[in-house]
Amino acid sequence: MRVISVNTNGIRAAARKGFFDWLPRQRADFICIQETKAQVDQLEQLDQPLFHPKRYFCSYFDALKKGYSGTAIYSREKPLQVIRGFGQSEFDNEGRYLEYRYKNLSVISLYAPSGSSGDHRQESKWRFMDSFMLHLQALRRKRREFIICGDWNIAHQNIDLKNWRSNQKNSGFLPEERAWLSDLFDRVGYVDAFRVVEPRAEQYTWWSNRGQSWDKNVGWRIDYQIVTPGLKDCIQSARVYRDKRFSDHAPLIMDYDLELSQ
Repeated sequence: MRVISVNTNGIRAAARKGFFDWLPRQRADFICIQETKAQVDQLEQLDQPLFHPKRYFCSYFDALKKGYSGTAIYSREKPLQVIRGFGQSEFDNEGRYLEYRYKNLSVISLYAPSGSSGDHRQESKWRFMDSFMLHLQALRRKRREFIICGDWNIAHQNIDLKNWRSNQKNSGFLPEERAWLSDLFDRVGYVDAFRVVEPRAEQYTWWSNRGQSWDKNVGWRIDYQIVTPGLKDCIQSARVYRDKRFSDHAPLIMDYDLELSQ
């Protein structure tokens, strides 16, 4: 099973950069997209079938605010249930959580808030972290496995960003944010799937558009596939795709030794 997670920073912009030409060649079973920045009716007005790729079951979860946030999932297998939101209106109104539910597995596309644009957004991020941790704990009590793909907007360890010393007081690498992820892994029991198979440094998924961050690989690893512990032994491979650039994030591609139960 191949699962791709990517923040497109505008799905229409990514389309213009060749994202939908690249996608079919990946033979993915799931594509989890974040920051679509488009309402479904806006995509339909373009009258372009590429936003609903052939042989995929496609769902979008839009933010109420146009041109903002939003998630999507494409899957080769039709889910038993599509769940939009996790029950918190502040974040559900921003289209941040989309879940495909199958008999033995759920795949989630998540776009966690960023706090980098000001104190009010960081406060929103704290509220998200509090409420989403409760949701993640509840999921662990379900009789199914979970793959939670997305832009979590937190770099966990020093190895996960280039300039970690100068970013310790910046949103995305604050001690409280990093401790939240540690708690998720160490106490709640989730697994950072990428790090199971890829221990190397300088494996980033986001680069600032300022300066030459992309060319010099001055980046952050803030996009994850986080899984329940029952899937740890199923993780086969992981890579960040950088041959072409579709947005300020790069696709995270992971393979699992796993089949869906219908």
